[in-house]
Amino acid sequence: MPGDQARFHHGSHRKLLWSSPFHHPLSGNGIDAIIVPTTRGPAHLMNAMRLAAELDCVLVTLHSKHSKNAAEAALMLPADIDLLAIDIVSSASYRMPHWETSQLLANSPFIRPTDLSLKRNIGIMLSRMANWSCVLFLDDDIVFPSDKDGRGCRATAQAPDAEERAVKAVAENVRKAVDLLETHNAVALQVGGFPDHSVVCHAYLRSGGDQETFVGGGAMVLAVGRSRSFFPDVYNDDWFFLLNGDNRLQPVATVSRGGQKAGVVEQLEFDPFGHPSRACSEELGEVLAEGLYWLLDQGQSLVEADETYWKWFLELRRQFIGRVLEMTRARPLEQSERGRRIRSLNSSLEQLARIDPAFCMRYLEAWERDCTRWQRHLEGLPARIDWPEIPRLLTGRGEPSLTWSLRIRPPVAASA
Repeated sequence: MPGDQARFHHGSHRKLLWSSPFHHPLSGNGIDAIIVPTTRGPAHLMNAMRLAAELDCVLVTLHSKHSKNAAEAALMLPADIDLLAIDIVSSASYRMPHWETSQLLANSPFIRPTDLSLKRNIGIMLSRMANWSCVLFLDDDIVFPSDKDGRGCRATAQAPDAEERAVKAVAENVRKAVDLLETHNAVALQVGGFPDHSVVCHAYLRSGGDQETFVGGGAMVLAVGRSRSFFPDVYNDDWFFLLNGDNRLQPVATVSRGGQKAGVVEQLEFDPFGHPSRACSEELGEVLAEGLYWLLDQGQSLVEADETYWKWFLELRRQFIGRVLEMTRARPLEQSERGRRIRSLNSSLEQLARIDPAFCMRYLEAWERDCTRWQRHLEGLPARIDWPEIPRLLTGRGEPSLTWSLRIRPPVAASA
């Protein structure tokens, strides 16, 4: 049965990656900053902190929810890096376009309680204002291979050299990614370990389906000046970010290691079937992104995604999830585990039934207008702003400023 699923689902989109024939050298000499959206405590920032020290770049941490606030995190992180830590609070009015896509989801069954997209867009904004040419987006659930407890590369008495080698190997891959930016707009680091799939794709993979991970925003090096996309507030926001608007992706690549593990970062393990609401919250983004990428895989134009197409694709999606349910029921699983997976898949099906072709069309039309708004917004941002002013400029005019912590090392005096 798994081989039959290609009729219902594309388990890989890697053939969509491509290189630009034009060369665009960066103005800087490497990574300017590592930007970490975080909802976890400062211990989960240790990977990024060590990498920032190795790459001699700024560390930007965007805090919310259950993480320590910016001031506390700054106190707990070592003082040998430049740090800008900002509290991202839901009550703030950010200097951000009025997203039609978000308004369309407001007060609907499709709204998601997450601020990851907001933080990623803020990361692009402050990068533009700081005149950075190259940044690394690194999620706080990305760890390094030598890290066994998922809490960051921490040197131990038993293996400090192993931890240091892991950081250096990742840093070398980041430098390779920067080199690739000459012919690409974005380059993803290779992410190993636990696959960062949706709930449905996890169920499919664990039932014997052929499912690969794709390029994502969790560990991505970005050429800031060439970025014209935004992250919509929907699951698979990074897949939307990678779309170019001319019926293919932006020039995107991954850093290939040829099977070697050195320098490969890993996704922190999570339980995809812990609560059916996770699958429910992902379904709209899965439908929209997989539907668009299906067309691209077939060499077709995104303009083919009309109402007739979405009617067809929604039925295809329903059949695919139904097949995954059949595969799950056929697996030799403990009853409790089978029940967890089935409940999550049924939750996806229930959410899928709420999505109609006309809504898909409305969302994509709103997304196209939001892309135009974002480009105008980026062009209107002040540039070359001093660091202390940047957090003040992230909120709207007349709105209260965010809270942040800024720590800059004094310049090293030149030797006589």
